[in-house]
Order: sequence, then C-alpha cells, then structure tokens
Amino acid sequence: MESLIQISKINDFLFCPRSLYFHSVYESFSDVTYHASPQVRGRLNHVTVDTGTYASEKKYLQGEEVYLEKYGLVGKIDLYDKENKTLIERKSKISVVHPGYRLQLYAQYFALSEAGFPVERLVIRSLSDNRRYEIPIPEGEELRMFEEIMERMRVFNIADAPLEENLAKCRGCIYQTLCRPL
Repeated sequence: MESLIQISKINDFLFCPRSLYFHSVYESFSDVTYHASPQVRGRLNHVTVDTGTYASEKKYLQGEEVYLEKYGLVGKIDLYDKENKTLIERKSKISVVHPGYRLQLYAQYFALSEAGFPVERLVIRSLSDNRRYEIPIPEGEELRMFEEIMERMRVFNIADAPLEENLAKCRGCIYQTLCRPL
C-alpha cells in the first residue's frame, strides 16, 4: 500500500499545499520549535479527548484512532456520540467553516462508517463560543471534492507546487521562514 495520509494534514494542505511538505520536515522536531499560539491552543484543546477524559459518559468515543482503507487515511476522531450517532470535530475558534475543516470531518466520517459505526450527523464545534455548525453528510459534489483533494495530496510533489500568491497568508504561516522568507 502507498503511504498513509494523516487526516490532520488535510486542513494544512488546503491552507497551502506546500505546508504538507514542511509539516513533514518538522514532524520529528518538538512542537515548540515551530508551533505558533493557534497551534499550541489547538493541541491543548485536544488533550482531554486524546486522553479520554473529555466526557465520562460511556456513550462517547473520544480520541479514537481511525483508519480509512479506501482513501489511505489515518488519524483520530474528537468525539462520536454513539446514542445520537453524531460525529463532532472540535476547533478552538471558528470564524469561518473552512473547507479543510469539513474535509477532515468527512475523512473521520468515512473511517467510522467503514469501521461499522453508524453516523447520521456531522458537527463542527467552536470551543471559544460554544457554537455548533451542522455539516451535511458528503455526497455528490462534496464527495467529488473530497476525492479530488485526497488524490492531489497523494501525488503532491513540492517541486511542482507554486509559491502562494497571497503574501499576507504567507506571513501568517508557521512554515514561512523555510518556505518563503519575506
């Protein structure tokens, strides 16, 4: 089998495909070396689900590792409510539901479904303001977009990736010093 893609890297790839490469460069380093405050905050928000201490009710699966054979994806879910058949992805603060957020949730949905868990609802939750964003089950155009992005990630080559045209986006990128010193 080809190498696996981490579900958490989908959002990075959509932010900037080049970040997929730089993420792998830094992977063996301590997070402190390259994470900015949003990444640190996100990591801290995941501690409770990753350790299974977010909720004590048995109806929740939390921080479970998932594998999606069909697309060669691996990662973790945040929360799955077995009673309500709801998959929940938590983000620190959401001002816009970015496509990367949806695609990460789709990957988790497909992995849980492939493993035999019935999922009827998808939710992205903003922790800072406790807002919930209902996301439709992927089909049609959303499914095609997901599959296209998975294929683009699979064949990605840094040598073929153009530099981002939006310099403001580059200035805010944690990989900016390696990718494009400004």
